[in-house]
Amino acid sequence: MNILLLTPQPPYPARQGTAIRNWGILSHLARRHAVSLLSFAAPDQLAGASKLESVCRAVRFVPVPSRGWQSRLGSLVAGQTDLEQRLASAAYASAVQEMLGQGHFDIVQVEGLELGRYVAAVRQGGPATSIVFDAHNAEVAIQRRARETDGAQPRRWAAAAYSWVQIPRLARYEAAVCRQADAVVSVSPEDAAALKQLVPGLDVTVVSNGIDPSEYVPVVTEPATGDRLTFTGKMDYRPNLDALLWFTTEIWPLIRAQRPAARLEVVGQKPGPRLASLNGRDGVTVTGAVPDTRPYISRATVYIAPLRIGGGTRFKLLEAMALARPVVTTTVGAEGFSVQSGRELLLADSATDFAQAVLRLMSDSTLAGEIGRRGRDFVLAHYNWEAIIPRLEALYQRLAARKSPPLANG
Repeated sequence: MNILLLTPQPPYPARQGTAIRNWGILSHLARRHAVSLLSFAAPDQLAGASKLESVCRAVRFVPVPSRGWQSRLGSLVAGQTDLEQRLASAAYASAVQEMLGQGHFDIVQVEGLELGRYVAAVRQGGPATSIVFDAHNAEVAIQRRARETDGAQPRRWAAAAYSWVQIPRLARYEAAVCRQADAVVSVSPEDAAALKQLVPGLDVTVVSNGIDPSEYVPVVTEPATGDRLTFTGKMDYRPNLDALLWFTTEIWPLIRAQRPAARLEVVGQKPGPRLASLNGRDGVTVTGAVPDTRPYISRATVYIAPLRIGGGTRFKLLEAMALARPVVTTTVGAEGFSVQSGRELLLADSATDFAQAVLRLMSDSTLAGEIGRRGRDFVLAHYNWEAIIPRLEALYQRLAARKSPPLANG
């Protein structure tokens, strides 16, 4: 098939969840199909251009649009969701039209709700093309959880108010994009159910997140100690920020009280002032952006994911379990995975329980090793791209069967 992928940032190098999913889909589809890519890209995001060009039929980048306070205020006054306007770009819309005009695409796959505004441009430029909307998250569900979490803390009522304003707008926008697409894909049954609440009767295909096992071989470059915890992620992402502020405020002191030598590594790009201020204090290291998070995960005694907000399935858990690291997370953090606490990982939803779960693994290397091994076995059995991509290809085949081929010229 001839496939066009629309992405919000270059899929390679894959350093965060969205890019990891997009690279997994693109690189595996390209083994059997002609895949073209249209992506936003900032100047510092072009390091992987040659890699993308080596696997794609065509690659085109458009500069990331800048948004000032006037644009944000305009969106607020106009009743639009912030996410809808985040990547508004006449240049990107024109590029969509130009690429569609250069040849027929069987499938155009739109990656994430930030790009939902371009579904209409695809429909206009390629009426015979099937449009797949890949919902990386059920965004309304994330905002509802954020409102509940922030609303319980007076210092964060402003953030809760933001979510309160965004939720009805986001619900309308997310539902509209789902209706406009020929098919909708979600990463988990839970997200599929959330989208079906927005659009009753919506047909959603679950295509879970995955990994390439060859890229996650448990090799410890630095021996794990009994006192090292690791968290990875994009640090300006609201669920990650909330997780770390909760952990360092309420959980970390409980752990340090019993393990004074314990260390916490916070690994990922764009840590804001609140996280950066923790660097060097109370055993905390905030690394900022790193070329590869796998060495940091591999040397962790315990990998933590104290998430209270979010949706979908978390690549951070897939990566940690694939590297055989014992994981402690919350029920929200493990959502979308059919795991059992005490088997593939440990679940804990209160600060006290979370601290006790971490301390238990730090003190019992045998248990930590068993959970790490079972976690890796679970990921390799259920979240291997080789097993996941055929589900997406089957969807493409069903869509192709519905569409008549374009009429030949003349």
